[in-house]
Amino acid sequence: MSENLEAKKVVVEEIKAKINASKSVVLTHYDRLTVAESTALRRKFQEAQCEYKVYKNTLVRKAFNELGVEGFDGDLNGATAFVFCPDETSGCSIIAKSVKENPALAEKLVPKSAYVGGAYVDAEGVKKLAAIPSREVLIARMLGCLQAPIANFAYVLKAIADQKS
Repeated sequence: MSENLEAKKVVVEEIKAKINASKSVVLTHYDRLTVAESTALRRKFQEAQCEYKVYKNTLVRKAFNELGVEGFDGDLNGATAFVFCPDETSGCSIIAKSVKENPALAEKLVPKSAYVGGAYVDAEGVKKLAAIPSREVLIARMLGCLQAPIANFAYVLKAIADQKS
């Protein structure tokens, strides 16, 4: 076998390992990103423990096919970047926040689809995932809801005690 074919097989294995290690993979169209925009985007992804990477579409298609994942053939064309994430929503959220902060990115960085929980998610689904708060925020909200009745009860008891004295 040629060295080129062997190198491609190694890259396909690397992609498969990253897909298996990630809870979500976001496919995004990128076009005409400046170096500064790309660097800022990579930094945001690194802070969230996500990896922003560009691979050849044919190699990613082969990796998905070897894993038995279907539905991405239509999205694996043109300039495509891949975001490998340790959770389900961070990659989508970072892309949405970046576009919101810098409207010039709206045409340059467009989510195509995602692979979340072993399933294909279309572009609309990616937008919905971006709207879901992070795990930490959801836990904090839940704890606030659980704490509120107890805190209100304590305030009522304190008010009754203050009235009697």
